[in-house]
Amino acid sequence: MSIETAPEIVIPQLSADATAEEILQAAVAAAAGPVQIACSFSVEDLIIIDKIAALKLPVGIFALDTGRLNEETYEVAEGIAARYNIPITWYFPKHESVEALLREKGPYSFRESLDNRHECCRIRKVEPLGRALAGLKGWVTGLRKEQSVTRTDLPAIEIDKAHGNILKINPLLNWTEDDVWAYAKANRLPVNRLHAQGYPSIGCAPCTRAVAPGEHPRAGRWWWENPEHKECGLHR
Repeated sequence: MSIETAPEIVIPQLSADATAEEILQAAVAAAAGPVQIACSFSVEDLIIIDKIAALKLPVGIFALDTGRLNEETYEVAEGIAARYNIPITWYFPKHESVEALLREKGPYSFRESLDNRHECCRIRKVEPLGRALAGLKGWVTGLRKEQSVTRTDLPAIEIDKAHGNILKINPLLNWTEDDVWAYAKANRLPVNRLHAQGYPSIGCAPCTRAVAPGEHPRAGRWWWENPEHKECGLHR
């Protein structure tokens, strides 16, 4: 008896100047199965959700609650769910792992070394993400090339080998900061109140601060680390 294997997902060919809408439509069609957006409730994620709704694409939303999010982030989540009348599936870290980490190393071990920070991110973000992506054929992110030195080679659509060779879709990869905020303002998106307080990038509360005028937008994330280290492991 022969054993059937799942068909390999093929990355659709797009022009270099493909729009966010074209990227989303082509990727969802190529995935030929369940696709969801990993939503951190950043302004980029809100734009993508707005476009998904306008295009009526069958893309769901999931979010990772690390246990250390800002109150303002939950407000955005409520605003999105109400505006688009869509459910948000939340994933949490395993409580045994969080308890063990805090008992052994305390609540701020992530500031002591890069290894410790990666450990915290692995427990609170990476492991829950793995569960969130299980069974999906693709996931959508709000990553942009302009955001970080670790993202300059970002493709619009890629094969995510770390998560079962599903599609990873980055529809805003070529958008600038000005593009993002022009869209958000024109469409009156319910953006996080912290943005107006100098937070261009918002993650866990203890790992995020406001930036000074002229600082890089990612300067407020893990500000005690070098720029080339400023990823949490979600985007490998």
